[in-house]
Amino acid sequence: MKPRVSVQDSALRNGNFSLHISPVRSEDAGLYEAQVVYNTKVQSCHVDLGVITVTLSPPSPVVENEPLLLRCNSSHHASLVETCWFHNGHLAPTSGTFCSSHGALSILRPAMSDAGSWRCQLRYSDNEIISAMYNLQILGFDGPANPVVYAAAGSAAD
Repeated sequence: MKPRVSVQDSALRNGNFSLHISPVRSEDAGLYEAQVVYNTKVQSCHVDLGVITVTLSPPSPVVENEPLLLRCNSSHHASLVETCWFHNGHLAPTSGTFCSSHGALSILRPAMSDAGSWRCQLRYSDNEIISAMYNLQILGFDGPANPVVYAAAGSAAD
């Protein structure tokens, strides 16, 4: 996993044996064990790392009015019971241009107003709730529907 992992050597003297992973990948999910040997004493701990990913299809950049699919996956082992999607902190509707199914959200005609922070929240049969964020960027025109620009003859217009 090098060079994505590190242990703070200075923290070891204070009893902090934390492992830092950056960036975390899907394949990093699983059981980790730390063992510390001091004189004749052995201390160990186990940590189960779960990983959640949000992917976009087609990949960025998303063009206004072209359908997209946001997919939320987790390494959690229980059965998925419910998926909720939030846009800029508000629960997203699951009708009209939005369709949610099995951890995925389809946006049939994305608009500039759909850009921003999306959070998927997964609830499992063991009542575990896991969520992740995705910042959606959309290429398009953010202005009046029928803009009219006047420019003087001989001048420049933007």
